[in-house]
Amino acid sequence: MRSFAVFLGLIALALVGIAVFAYPAWLLTQSLGFDYKFHRVASRIAMLVFLVGFLFVARRLRVADRASLGFALPAPAFLAELGKALLLGAALMLPVLATMVALDMREFRPGLVMHAADWAKLIALGLVTGLVVALIEETALRGAMHSAISRESGPVAAIVLVSLVYAATHFFAKTRIPADQVGPGSGLDMLSGILSAFANPAAIIDAFLCLAAVGVLLGMVRHLTGNVAACIGLHAGWVAVITVVRETSMRRESGPVAFLMSDYDGFIGWMVLGWTVVIGGALWWWYGVRKWGQTPFP
Repeated sequence: MRSFAVFLGLIALALVGIAVFAYPAWLLTQSLGFDYKFHRVASRIAMLVFLVGFLFVARRLRVADRASLGFALPAPAFLAELGKALLLGAALMLPVLATMVALDMREFRPGLVMHAADWAKLIALGLVTGLVVALIEETALRGAMHSAISRESGPVAAIVLVSLVYAATHFFAKTRIPADQVGPGSGLDMLSGILSAFANPAAIIDAFLCLAAVGVLLGMVRHLTGNVAACIGLHAGWVAVITVVRETSMRRESGPVAFLMSDYDGFIGWMVLGWTVVIGGALWWWYGVRKWGQTPFP
């Protein structure tokens, strides 16, 4: 579990970096004439601290090579696998969306008017957003972190532990502090706001379990394929579909099944958790049974 502890330490260090360095860094940007928002400076500080820490320990954990990061496939094969997984991920969202429609869980935004060009622009935005998010998260989590933990404790431990981290990081709240209220203690205020969701676990349990299940599913695919190409494609496909749905519709707050959709983002929740289990079975067959005839977890 040493590798897992190291990665948790890096995440904690990045959060501490916000408390310690965000305010001085913001003052520096202001003195240089840049009118950056405080939360933007704080998030960049966290990313920088994590990146520096990762570069420092990557060789010690033996995750600085392409194979450990999940990029061992030749580029053409990697991109082909990613593209197929992206289409598969989007297709697997159709039953989820059909269930939302059947149960009247979402409704179009009032006054929404979308032409073909608008749909094309929105879909393109969803794809770009999905690919960027998936590339970063899958390289760090299902790439480096999964490899390090799997070597020490086996693939099952890697899948479970990485999935818990994956789920937890989604609840780092988006905190905003107006410029006229920024002060020496704003870094601590920002950190407190980021972690505020964990003060009431009952309010996020449905979304947390859903995201953890998605993490398990992606970890399983990582283990079965030996790389992150399919993980990036699936993840990007899901983010793209969710982006389009959230931009064009909103959660229906009333109704007998409203509780099946989480307050976290108005999309995931108990219903999506149920479908995630079904989708996991489909991907187990697609990447394991269909390809290899068996799917061992030593």
